[in-house]
Amino acid sequence: MHKKIGIIGGLSPESTVSYYLHITRSYVERFGDHGYPEIIIYSVNLENYHRWRRQDRWDRVARDLIASARSLQKAGADFGLIATNTMHKVFDEVQNAVDMPLIHLIDATAAQATAMGLKKLGLLGTHYTMCDGFYQDRIARNGLNVIVPRPEDQTTIHDVIVNELIEGRLLDSSRANYIRIIDELVGRGGDGIILGCTEIPLLIKPEDASVPLLDTAVIHAEAALAYALGNS
Repeated sequence: MHKKIGIIGGLSPESTVSYYLHITRSYVERFGDHGYPEIIIYSVNLENYHRWRRQDRWDRVARDLIASARSLQKAGADFGLIATNTMHKVFDEVQNAVDMPLIHLIDATAAQATAMGLKKLGLLGTHYTMCDGFYQDRIARNGLNVIVPRPEDQTTIHDVIVNELIEGRLLDSSRANYIRIIDELVGRGGDGIILGCTEIPLLIKPEDASVPLLDTAVIHAEAALAYALGNS
C-alpha cells in the first residue's frame, strides 16, 4: 500500500489544487491506472495567516501549522507537507512538534537544482520569502547561491502574489513585470529561477524565461509522490 499523503493547504487554495492535480495526474501518466496514493487535505484559514504575518506573530503561524499537521496525522496521514513556500520559515518548529515526517520544500527544490547542474538561483516569492533569510540559508546548506530582485521589484512581486495570484487573477501587465525582473536576475548571473511562491507558476511559464524555472509546487508535489510510493 502507498503511504497516505497529508497536505496542509489553503495557503492559497489555487496552489493547493495544483498539488492535488499534479500528484494524481502524474501517477496516472506514469502507471496507467488510478491507484494513486490517498491524499488528505487540511485547508487552513488563510486570513489568519495574513494577519499573523503582518503582526510578525510567527509563533501563531507555527502553532496553527502544528495543530493542522497533528489533525492530518490523526486522520491517517503517514507523512505531510506544507503546501506553500513562505510558511517554511517555521518548518523546523513544526517538524519538531509532530511525530510524522514532513517533506521540506526548499530541500526538494535544492536537490532538483543540483540535479540540473544549476549554481546561482534567482528567487521570486513573497516579501518574507525573499527578505527573511530562511530561504537563502537553507539553499546555502545545499551548496547553492541565491540572488533576489531589487527592493522595488520585490514589492512588485509581493503585491502581485497577495493581491492577484491567490485570487486566481492573471494579468498580462503583471506577467510583463515578472518577465522583466527575471531577465534582470539572469543578467546578474542567475542560471535558474526559483518560483518561490506556489502561485507564481500560474502566471509564469517556462517559455517566459531564458533559463530554467524551478516550479516549487511541482517539485514539492513530485517529492511527495515519490515518498508515498516508497522511492525516497
